[in-house]
Amino acid sequence: MVQGTASGVGKSLLVAALCRIFARAGYRVAPFKAQNMSLNAAVTAEGGEIGRAQAVQAAAAGVEPTVDMNPVLLKPETDHRSQVVVRGRAMTTVDWHGYTRLAPTLWPVIVDSLERLRGTHDLVVIEGAGSPAEINLDRDLVNMRVAAAVQAPVVLVGDIERGGVFAALVGTLALLEPADRARVAGFVVNRFRGDPSVLRPGLDMLAARTGVPVLGVVPHLGAAPIPDEDSLDLDASKTTGDAVVIIAVPRLPRIANFDDLEPLAAEPGVAVRFVTRPEQIAAADIVVLPGSKTSVADLAWLRERGLDVAIADAAVDGRIVVGLCGGYQMLGERLEDPDRVESPVASVAGLGLLPAVTTFARDKTTRRVRARVLAGGLLDAAAGAPVDGYEIHCGRTSVHGGAPVFALETRGDERAFDGTRAGHVIGTYVHGCLSSGPLRRALLSVAASRRGVVPDPRWGGDVFAGRYDRLAVRVAAALDLDTLGRLARCPLGMVTA
Repeated sequence: MVQGTASGVGKSLLVAALCRIFARAGYRVAPFKAQNMSLNAAVTAEGGEIGRAQAVQAAAAGVEPTVDMNPVLLKPETDHRSQVVVRGRAMTTVDWHGYTRLAPTLWPVIVDSLERLRGTHDLVVIEGAGSPAEINLDRDLVNMRVAAAVQAPVVLVGDIERGGVFAALVGTLALLEPADRARVAGFVVNRFRGDPSVLRPGLDMLAARTGVPVLGVVPHLGAAPIPDEDSLDLDASKTTGDAVVIIAVPRLPRIANFDDLEPLAAEPGVAVRFVTRPEQIAAADIVVLPGSKTSVADLAWLRERGLDVAIADAAVDGRIVVGLCGGYQMLGERLEDPDRVESPVASVAGLGLLPAVTTFARDKTTRRVRARVLAGGLLDAAAGAPVDGYEIHCGRTSVHGGAPVFALETRGDERAFDGTRAGHVIGTYVHGCLSSGPLRRALLSVAASRRGVVPDPRWGGDVFAGRYDRLAVRVAAALDLDTLGRLARCPLGMVTA
């Protein structure tokens, strides 16, 4: 089990790396996180909703993601309430006090999911959440209680880039109960820049003081080699070299599935900037209005900051505007909520850039989709290209103009098309569509041509080819694989490129 001294110390990345390392050694590996809080979600083959991080870790392990890998997913709707997704299905919305009452019923679900994974895999790599030393909380569903239930040795990770990593590791250990402290079998120092020999005196003292060995110092890996799980780092721009195309993404308060933007950010000469001010949109070639857990509230946030006017101006200027899921809903004419599913407001005007009206409903659509790009408009150069993605949304959007964006492989569904386009404005429910190389190349080429810039011939390539293997090799080089193999009872050989 991988636990951390805090949120955002790199647990998810290290679990993905370990999944790949053990998979490359020939083991059948599964990731597991009992409870995840994230607005980045993925959809399993059966249509269940899980944390995006666990889907990425499953891909690193080379296995199909299932709801057992993340049996409880919390999706924040406000600062005080979250939707509770249990084994892939939205169950209820509660505040903290409601969740503490619900928690005892979730523990058997967590144990059942973990036992199923253990029964069908050689190894389960478990991820904790936050810190195991949150002494103000009296209900643990995700850290040491999980480790105790299956007698899993724990590797405790600290982030040296934050500063105070030695204090964080020692302090976390000191706050644990003796039985839990004994489960910590090793430390990992993460995100180190420079010569790791500089740390040797501190590492020796850390091991001597705690009796816990340091199993490795993982270097800072630069730009995230796998999609980000949460919005902790979105304030930083994602830029590759000199920017030929600038993409502005409003940093919505309840931004969801923002990993949709990762393929664009990985393209050479493309800058993806998460923005909060109108002037930042004025400088952009493409505006992407991302997904949102609360479309009505985030639409109000756009208007409060004048971002709605800036987006409309971009469309009038002939710049590209793309709406994904919740962003698609906001680009329409109205958002209707007769049953008050999303907010106390029955109806609110959208941005009016697409001829579409969304009506919210309590039932949530969660499914994978396969589609093909339709000819015409901005994406004409990608016509016929396949798109693999997924939908996660409440309600339906009716369209009374424009043209559809994708033709869906329906498998009996009555909807044959998705999305709508009007001029340089596009909206779609298909998360993951930007992973299509031809679609990405078409979009970026139009933006570059508008600026009088020659499109980069590298655009649209497989920007993530081999990423899990590269991650495994770099992390493996920094870790004590012999000790990790013994802890997991799965011996590891040399992990090479």
